[in-house]
Amino acid sequence: MKMKITRVLCSIFLAGLLALAWASVVLAGMPVKKGSVLTLQDCIVIALKINPQLAAAGNTLLAAQSRIGEAKSGYYPQVDWQTDYTHFSSTTGGLSFGQGAFTRVTTSQNNFQSGPALTQNIYDFGKTKSQVQIATYNRDASRQDYENVSLGIVLSVKTAYYGVLQAQRSLAAAEKVVNQAREHLKQAQGFFQVGTAPKIDVVNAEVTLSNAQLSLIQAQNAVQIAWQNLNNAMGVPDAPEYRIEDNLAYRPYPITFEEALKRAYSDRADLRAAMFRVKSSEQSFRLAQTGYYPAISGSAGYTWSGDSLPLDHGWNVGATLTVPIFSGFLTKKQVDESTANLNVARANEETLRQQIYLQNRQAYLNLQQAASSIATAKTGLKQAQENLDLANGRYAAGVGSNIEVTDALTTFTSAQTAYINALYSYKTAEANLENAMGAK
Repeated sequence: MKMKITRVLCSIFLAGLLALAWASVVLAGMPVKKGSVLTLQDCIVIALKINPQLAAAGNTLLAAQSRIGEAKSGYYPQVDWQTDYTHFSSTTGGLSFGQGAFTRVTTSQNNFQSGPALTQNIYDFGKTKSQVQIATYNRDASRQDYENVSLGIVLSVKTAYYGVLQAQRSLAAAEKVVNQAREHLKQAQGFFQVGTAPKIDVVNAEVTLSNAQLSLIQAQNAVQIAWQNLNNAMGVPDAPEYRIEDNLAYRPYPITFEEALKRAYSDRADLRAAMFRVKSSEQSFRLAQTGYYPAISGSAGYTWSGDSLPLDHGWNVGATLTVPIFSGFLTKKQVDESTANLNVARANEETLRQQIYLQNRQAYLNLQQAASSIATAKTGLKQAQENLDLANGRYAAGVGSNIEVTDALTTFTSAQTAYINALYSYKTAEANLENAMGAK
């Protein structure tokens, strides 16, 4: 129990520190330095420090912690200072038979009353205890929500990071294709000038170069968009230019589906949050039932009162027993409502468990497919490169055709794209599986 309390307090303390860190980073300036080289872990650290989503989740957790103190206030005495002032005026009148005149008499009275009053809950059949437990479980759920937000931020950063690497490699591939298309155009122009190739070869080479240049423009734009996505994922949309480490490489991720699912059921923050909300709903049901039970409270006070100085003074002590007899079926309806809410919370937990199974299954299958695709795409790229070299050599020797070179270049472009996309798909599938397991 002591270790559990320590973990809770540490999480709340961490949430508070991160909320303060977010504010301090905003005030201090840009966390990304111009020209710096960031690793994936660097980007994640920056996102977890400055991303406003996590700051909002941290403050939500602090608010939930405060509600526990609000609920515990029912255990403590309530002290008020009450002051009343009353002015009373009355008029009486009548006809005086002896004097034959109407007389009117006005009297007034002032009353002043002041003093402290204390009330103390003595026994309420677990009402205050249930309120404290409800607030505690809601705080625990908010703590898991905080962890879940951080997991979502990490996934967004990973996806955007790999997106930049994919866009950069696609840009490099597009530049390579443009250079090859430009060299082929020079060859076609040279052959045409010496009369060994027709004009159509030059025109086709020009069309191929134009298409390659168009693809290059699109790749350049994709790089800019990818950088902006990464900046936004980190929470620094106006970050200066920087570089990132290229880790878009295949490394086997050794895990079985059964291991992944076991970790997910154990580590998923959203599942733990759902479980805490079930416990909170159970306590809400118990709280609603306390409406059937009596409550005992005590009171004490000291009062100064009177219509003139010196005031009279005295003290009072008492106890009150409140027994509910009929509340217009309010308590019954509250119990019915809490029962329905409890059933909803349990159903939501079961639904989430099924979703976790599906998410892990899909992520695991996607990872396996991506791993298989990398080997195939790598072989296809090697073959396409050999085919392009042969086509260029044949054309340079005068035994090949322009169409053969164009087709080979198109095949090579598609093979490059397929290989880059296969690497990106594997890394994002790996990130999605880690997120489905609840791991950062």
